[in-house]
Amino acid sequence: MIPFTFRRAQSPEHAVASMTTDGRFLAGGTTLVDLMKLEVETPGQLVDLGALQRGPLGAIEPTDSGGLRIGAMVKNSTLARDPRIVRDYPVLSEALLSGASPQLRNMATVGGNVLQRTRCPYFRDVALPCNKRSPGSGCGAVEGYNRHHAILGTSSDCIATHASDMCVALVALDAVVHLEGPAGARTVPFADFHLEPGDTPHLENVLGPSELIVAVELPALDWARRSHYLKVRDRASYEFALTSAAVALQLDASGVVRNARIALGGVGTKPWRAHRAEAALIGQRSGRAAYEAAARTELAGAVAREHNAFKIELAVATVVRALEELETSS
Repeated sequence: MIPFTFRRAQSPEHAVASMTTDGRFLAGGTTLVDLMKLEVETPGQLVDLGALQRGPLGAIEPTDSGGLRIGAMVKNSTLARDPRIVRDYPVLSEALLSGASPQLRNMATVGGNVLQRTRCPYFRDVALPCNKRSPGSGCGAVEGYNRHHAILGTSSDCIATHASDMCVALVALDAVVHLEGPAGARTVPFADFHLEPGDTPHLENVLGPSELIVAVELPALDWARRSHYLKVRDRASYEFALTSAAVALQLDASGVVRNARIALGGVGTKPWRAHRAEAALIGQRSGRAAYEAAARTELAGAVAREHNAFKIELAVATVVRALEELETSS
Protein backbone atom coordinates (compact mmCIF):
# COMPACT_ATOMS: atom_id res chain seq x y z
CA MET A 1 0.00 0.00 0.00
CA ILE A 2 1.26 3.48 -0.88
CA PRO A 3 0.61 5.82 2.08
CA PHE A 4 -1.12 9.18 1.71
CA THR A 5 -2.63 11.83 3.95
CA PHE A 6 -6.34 12.61 3.97
CA ARG A 7 -8.03 15.97 4.60
CA ARG A 8 -11.68 17.01 4.48
CA ALA A 9 -12.34 20.36 2.82
CA GLN A 10 -14.80 22.69 4.54
CA SER A 11 -15.13 25.16 1.64
CA PRO A 12 -13.77 25.62 -1.89
CA GLU A 13 -11.23 28.09 -0.52
CA HIS A 14 -10.16 25.61 2.15
CA ALA A 15 -9.85 22.86 -0.47
CA VAL A 16 -7.57 25.02 -2.63
CA ALA A 17 -5.46 26.09 0.36
CA SER A 18 -5.13 22.46 1.51
CA MET A 19 -3.84 21.11 -1.80
CA THR A 20 -0.21 20.05 -2.11
CA THR A 21 1.87 19.56 -5.24
CA ASP A 22 1.44 15.77 -5.02
CA GLY A 23 -2.22 15.87 -3.95
CA ARG A 24 -5.54 15.17 -5.65
CA PHE A 25 -9.10 16.32 -5.01
CA LEU A 26 -11.49 13.46 -4.22
CA ALA A 27 -15.14 13.81 -5.24
CA GLY A 28 -17.12 10.65 -6.12
CA GLY A 29 -13.92 8.66 -6.57
CA THR A 30 -15.24 6.62 -9.50
CA THR A 31 -12.10 7.32 -11.55
CA LEU A 32 -9.44 8.29 -9.02
CA VAL A 33 -9.91 5.33 -6.68
CA ASP A 34 -9.64 2.88 -9.58
CA LEU A 35 -6.42 4.51 -10.77
CA MET A 36 -4.98 4.46 -7.25
CA LYS A 37 -5.66 0.72 -7.01
CA LEU A 38 -3.77 0.27 -10.30
CA GLU A 39 -0.98 2.57 -9.03
CA VAL A 40 -1.45 4.76 -12.09
CA GLU A 41 -2.27 7.57 -9.66
CA THR A 42 -0.14 7.69 -6.50
CA PRO A 43 -1.11 10.93 -4.72
CA GLY A 44 0.61 11.88 -1.50
CA GLN A 45 -2.55 13.58 -0.28
CA LEU A 46 -6.29 13.39 -0.89
CA VAL A 47 -8.50 16.41 -0.23
CA ASP A 48 -12.04 15.11 0.21
CA LEU A 49 -14.74 17.39 -1.23
CA GLY A 50 -17.71 15.43 0.11
CA ALA A 51 -18.83 18.08 2.59
CA LEU A 52 -19.11 20.63 -0.24
CA GLN A 53 -22.20 18.85 -1.62
CA ARG A 54 -24.24 20.73 0.99
CA GLY A 55 -23.37 24.14 -0.48
CA PRO A 56 -23.37 25.79 -3.91
CA LEU A 57 -21.12 23.06 -5.32
CA GLY A 58 -24.00 20.62 -4.82
CA ALA A 59 -26.71 22.80 -6.36
CA ILE A 60 -28.20 23.46 -9.80
CA GLU A 61 -29.16 27.13 -9.92
CA PRO A 62 -30.57 29.48 -12.58
CA THR A 63 -28.27 32.24 -13.80
CA ASP A 64 -29.24 35.87 -14.34
CA SER A 65 -28.92 35.33 -18.10
CA GLY A 66 -31.43 32.46 -18.15
CA GLY A 67 -29.01 29.52 -18.15
CA LEU A 68 -28.05 27.09 -15.39
CA ARG A 69 -25.05 26.93 -13.08
CA ILE A 70 -24.29 23.32 -12.15
CA GLY A 71 -22.18 22.79 -9.06
CA ALA A 72 -19.17 20.53 -9.51
CA MET A 73 -20.37 18.16 -6.76
CA VAL A 74 -23.80 17.55 -8.33
CA LYS A 75 -24.21 13.83 -8.95
CA ASN A 76 -24.56 12.63 -12.53
CA SER A 77 -27.85 10.91 -11.70
CA THR A 78 -29.28 14.09 -10.14
CA LEU A 79 -28.31 16.19 -13.15
CA ALA A 80 -29.68 13.70 -15.66
CA ARG A 81 -33.12 13.69 -13.99
CA ASP A 82 -33.40 17.41 -13.26
CA PRO A 83 -36.59 18.63 -15.02
CA ARG A 84 -34.84 21.75 -16.35
CA ILE A 85 -32.11 19.66 -17.94
CA VAL A 86 -34.57 17.17 -19.42
CA ARG A 87 -36.67 20.01 -20.89
CA ASP A 88 -34.06 22.57 -21.97
CA TYR A 89 -30.94 20.45 -22.59
CA PRO A 90 -32.12 16.92 -23.43
CA VAL A 91 -28.82 16.08 -25.12
CA LEU A 92 -27.09 16.38 -21.74
CA SER A 93 -29.62 14.21 -19.92
CA GLU A 94 -29.38 11.54 -22.62
CA ALA A 95 -25.58 11.60 -22.57
CA LEU A 96 -25.47 11.16 -18.80
CA LEU A 97 -27.96 8.31 -18.81
CA SER A 98 -25.99 6.49 -21.51
CA GLY A 99 -22.84 6.41 -19.38
CA ALA A 100 -21.67 3.94 -16.72
CA SER A 101 -24.32 2.25 -14.53
CA PRO A 102 -27.00 3.60 -12.17
CA GLN A 103 -24.76 2.84 -9.19
CA LEU A 104 -21.82 4.76 -10.66
CA ARG A 105 -24.01 7.66 -11.76
CA ASN A 106 -25.23 7.94 -8.16
CA MET A 107 -21.61 8.45 -7.06
CA ALA A 108 -19.97 10.27 -9.97
CA THR A 109 -19.93 14.06 -9.91
CA VAL A 110 -19.99 16.68 -12.64
CA GLY A 111 -16.51 17.96 -11.80
CA GLY A 112 -15.09 14.46 -11.66
CA ASN A 113 -16.67 13.59 -14.99
CA VAL A 114 -15.09 16.65 -16.61
CA LEU A 115 -11.72 15.42 -15.32
CA GLN A 116 -12.35 11.77 -16.26
CA ARG A 117 -9.17 10.16 -17.56
CA THR A 118 -8.80 7.85 -20.53
CA ARG A 119 -9.66 4.17 -20.37
CA CYS A 120 -6.76 3.32 -22.70
CA PRO A 121 -5.38 -0.05 -21.49
CA TYR A 122 -1.81 1.11 -22.09
CA PHE A 123 -2.41 4.04 -19.74
CA ARG A 124 -4.00 1.86 -17.08
CA ASP A 125 -1.24 -0.79 -17.01
CA VAL A 126 1.97 0.49 -15.41
CA ALA A 127 3.95 -2.32 -17.08
CA LEU A 128 3.20 -0.89 -20.55
CA PRO A 129 4.63 2.22 -22.25
CA CYS A 130 2.42 5.33 -22.12
CA ASN A 131 3.49 8.92 -22.71
CA LYS A 132 0.40 10.17 -20.90
CA ARG A 133 1.28 8.29 -17.72
CA SER A 134 5.09 8.38 -18.08
CA PRO A 135 6.30 11.09 -20.51
CA GLY A 136 8.92 9.85 -22.93
CA SER A 137 8.17 6.14 -22.47
CA GLY A 138 6.37 5.82 -25.82
CA CYS A 139 2.82 5.08 -26.91
CA GLY A 140 2.06 1.39 -26.93
CA ALA A 141 -1.25 1.93 -28.71
CA VAL A 142 0.22 3.42 -31.89
CA GLU A 143 1.60 0.07 -33.05
CA GLY A 144 -0.43 -2.07 -30.65
CA TYR A 145 -4.09 -2.99 -30.34
CA ASN A 146 -5.96 0.27 -30.98
CA ARG A 147 -9.56 -0.61 -31.86
CA HIS A 148 -10.99 1.73 -29.20
CA HIS A 149 -8.55 4.57 -29.82
CA ALA A 150 -8.96 8.05 -31.28
CA ILE A 151 -8.87 9.09 -34.92
CA LEU A 152 -9.22 12.87 -34.37
CA GLY A 153 -6.79 15.12 -32.51
CA THR A 154 -4.12 12.43 -32.28
CA SER A 155 -0.35 12.75 -32.42
CA SER A 156 2.58 10.37 -32.75
CA ASP A 157 2.86 10.52 -28.95
CA CYS A 158 -0.73 9.65 -27.99
CA ILE A 159 -3.94 8.32 -29.55
CA ALA A 160 -5.92 7.78 -26.33
CA THR A 161 -9.65 8.47 -26.57
CA HIS A 162 -11.43 10.78 -24.15
CA ALA A 163 -13.99 8.58 -22.43
CA SER A 164 -16.75 10.91 -21.19
CA ASP A 165 -20.27 11.04 -22.64
CA MET A 166 -21.27 14.07 -20.59
CA CYS A 167 -18.38 16.14 -21.91
CA VAL A 168 -19.45 15.57 -25.52
CA ALA A 169 -22.81 17.13 -24.74
CA LEU A 170 -21.24 20.00 -22.80
CA VAL A 171 -18.92 20.98 -25.63
CA ALA A 172 -21.89 21.03 -28.01
CA LEU A 173 -23.79 23.29 -25.60
CA ASP A 174 -21.06 25.97 -25.35
CA ALA A 175 -20.69 25.32 -21.63
CA VAL A 176 -18.28 27.30 -19.45
CA VAL A 177 -16.13 25.87 -16.64
CA HIS A 178 -15.80 27.90 -13.42
CA LEU A 179 -12.52 27.44 -11.54
CA GLU A 180 -11.23 28.49 -8.12
CA GLY A 181 -7.51 28.60 -7.45
CA PRO A 182 -4.76 30.30 -5.43
CA ALA A 183 -5.01 33.35 -7.72
CA GLY A 184 -8.78 33.54 -7.41
CA ALA A 185 -11.68 32.64 -9.70
CA ARG A 186 -11.64 32.34 -13.48
CA THR A 187 -13.75 30.86 -16.26
CA VAL A 188 -12.76 28.77 -19.28
CA PRO A 189 -14.92 27.93 -22.32
CA PHE A 190 -15.55 24.20 -22.24
CA ALA A 191 -14.17 23.80 -25.77
CA ASP A 192 -10.81 25.16 -24.52
CA PHE A 193 -10.64 23.22 -21.25
CA HIS A 194 -9.29 19.91 -22.56
CA LEU A 195 -6.04 19.78 -24.54
CA GLU A 196 -5.03 17.73 -27.55
CA PRO A 197 -1.98 15.57 -26.75
CA GLY A 198 0.56 16.98 -29.21
CA ASP A 199 3.98 16.22 -27.74
CA THR A 200 2.76 16.72 -24.15
CA PRO A 201 0.01 14.11 -23.67
CA HIS A 202 0.47 14.18 -19.90
CA LEU A 203 -1.07 17.69 -19.93
CA GLU A 204 -4.77 16.90 -20.34
CA ASN A 205 -6.43 20.20 -19.44
CA VAL A 206 -5.76 23.83 -18.55
CA LEU A 207 -6.10 23.46 -14.78
CA GLY A 208 -3.32 25.25 -12.91
CA PRO A 209 -1.70 24.05 -9.67
CA SER A 210 -4.29 23.60 -6.89
CA GLU A 211 -7.15 24.82 -9.13
CA LEU A 212 -10.56 23.32 -8.44
CA ILE A 213 -13.59 23.05 -10.71
CA VAL A 214 -16.47 24.64 -8.79
CA ALA A 215 -19.20 24.71 -11.44
CA VAL A 216 -20.15 24.24 -15.06
CA GLU A 217 -22.46 26.86 -16.58
CA LEU A 218 -24.90 26.26 -19.42
CA PRO A 219 -25.96 29.34 -21.39
CA ALA A 220 -29.60 29.97 -22.27
CA LEU A 221 -30.07 28.27 -25.64
CA ASP A 222 -33.54 28.06 -27.17
CA TRP A 223 -32.30 25.68 -29.87
CA ALA A 224 -30.92 23.25 -27.25
CA ARG A 225 -34.45 21.96 -26.60
CA ARG A 226 -34.12 20.34 -30.03
CA SER A 227 -31.07 18.22 -29.25
CA HIS A 228 -30.14 14.54 -29.02
CA TYR A 229 -27.31 12.22 -27.96
CA LEU A 230 -26.64 8.92 -29.72
CA LYS A 231 -24.07 6.41 -28.49
CA VAL A 232 -22.83 3.41 -30.49
CA ARG A 233 -21.06 0.71 -28.49
CA ASP A 234 -20.29 -3.00 -28.42
CA ARG A 235 -23.07 -3.75 -25.93
CA ALA A 236 -26.24 -1.95 -24.91
CA SER A 237 -25.17 -0.75 -21.45
CA TYR A 238 -22.16 -0.18 -19.20
CA GLU A 239 -19.80 0.26 -22.12
CA PHE A 240 -17.73 3.11 -23.52
CA ALA A 241 -18.55 4.57 -26.92
CA LEU A 242 -17.05 3.37 -30.16
CA THR A 243 -18.61 6.51 -31.58
CA SER A 244 -21.18 8.98 -30.29
CA ALA A 245 -22.75 12.23 -31.41
CA ALA A 246 -24.34 15.15 -29.58
CA VAL A 247 -26.44 17.10 -32.06
CA ALA A 248 -28.84 20.04 -32.17
CA LEU A 249 -30.67 21.62 -35.07
CA GLN A 250 -32.52 24.84 -35.77
CA LEU A 251 -34.51 24.77 -39.02
CA ASP A 252 -36.50 27.47 -40.77
CA ALA A 253 -40.02 26.93 -42.08
CA SER A 254 -38.72 25.49 -45.35
CA GLY A 255 -36.45 22.93 -43.66
CA VAL A 256 -33.17 24.79 -44.21
CA VAL A 257 -30.63 24.49 -41.39
CA ARG A 258 -30.12 27.87 -39.69
CA ASN A 259 -28.09 26.64 -36.72
CA ALA A 260 -26.41 23.33 -35.95
CA ARG A 261 -24.35 21.86 -33.16
CA ILE A 262 -22.41 18.62 -33.60
CA ALA A 263 -19.92 17.09 -31.18
CA LEU A 264 -18.34 13.65 -31.38
CA GLY A 265 -17.34 11.13 -28.74
CA GLY A 266 -15.36 7.90 -28.94
CA VAL A 267 -13.22 9.26 -31.77
CA GLY A 268 -11.31 12.22 -30.31
CA THR A 269 -8.47 12.71 -27.87
CA LYS A 270 -10.76 15.34 -26.28
CA PRO A 271 -14.52 15.97 -26.48
CA TRP A 272 -14.64 16.83 -30.17
CA ARG A 273 -16.63 19.83 -31.38
CA ALA A 274 -17.25 19.28 -35.10
CA HIS A 275 -16.96 22.87 -36.31
CA ARG A 276 -16.33 21.88 -39.94
CA ALA A 277 -19.42 19.69 -40.01
CA GLU A 278 -21.53 22.46 -38.50
CA ALA A 279 -20.33 24.99 -41.07
CA ALA A 280 -21.01 22.56 -43.91
CA LEU A 281 -24.56 21.93 -42.70
CA ILE A 282 -25.72 25.51 -42.15
CA GLY A 283 -27.68 26.78 -45.15
CA GLN A 284 -28.40 23.28 -46.46
CA ARG A 285 -31.81 21.67 -46.64
CA SER A 286 -32.09 19.10 -43.87
CA GLY A 287 -31.91 15.45 -44.83
CA ARG A 288 -29.62 12.43 -45.14
CA ALA A 289 -27.53 13.78 -48.01
CA ALA A 290 -26.71 17.01 -46.21
CA TYR A 291 -26.03 15.21 -42.92
CA GLU A 292 -23.66 12.73 -44.54
CA ALA A 293 -21.78 15.40 -46.49
CA ALA A 294 -21.31 17.44 -43.31
CA ALA A 295 -20.07 14.43 -41.33
CA ARG A 296 -17.60 13.49 -44.05
CA THR A 297 -16.26 17.03 -44.05
CA GLU A 298 -15.35 16.61 -40.39
CA LEU A 299 -13.97 13.09 -40.71
CA ALA A 300 -11.78 14.02 -43.67
CA GLY A 301 -9.09 14.92 -41.14
CA ALA A 302 -9.23 11.57 -39.32
CA VAL A 303 -6.04 9.54 -38.90
CA ALA A 304 -6.84 5.85 -38.59
CA ARG A 305 -4.61 3.10 -37.24
CA GLU A 306 -4.56 -0.63 -37.93
CA HIS A 307 -7.59 -1.62 -35.88
CA ASN A 308 -9.76 1.52 -35.73
CA ALA A 309 -10.21 2.57 -39.36
CA PHE A 310 -13.82 1.36 -39.13
CA LYS A 311 -14.54 4.32 -36.85
CA ILE A 312 -14.49 6.75 -39.78
CA GLU A 313 -17.53 5.25 -41.49
CA LEU A 314 -19.15 4.46 -38.15
CA ALA A 315 -18.79 8.07 -37.02
CA VAL A 316 -20.35 9.32 -40.26
CA ALA A 317 -23.26 6.93 -39.81
CA THR A 318 -23.63 7.96 -36.16
CA VAL A 319 -23.93 11.65 -37.05
CA VAL A 320 -26.43 10.91 -39.81
CA ARG A 321 -28.57 8.69 -37.59
CA ALA A 322 -28.46 11.14 -34.66
CA LEU A 323 -29.62 14.03 -36.86
CA GLU A 324 -32.33 11.92 -38.50
CA GLU A 325 -33.62 10.73 -35.14
CA LEU A 326 -33.64 14.31 -33.90
CA GLU A 327 -35.53 15.60 -36.94
CA THR A 328 -38.06 12.77 -36.75
CA SER A 329 -38.73 13.23 -33.04
CA SER A 330 -39.01 17.04 -33.10
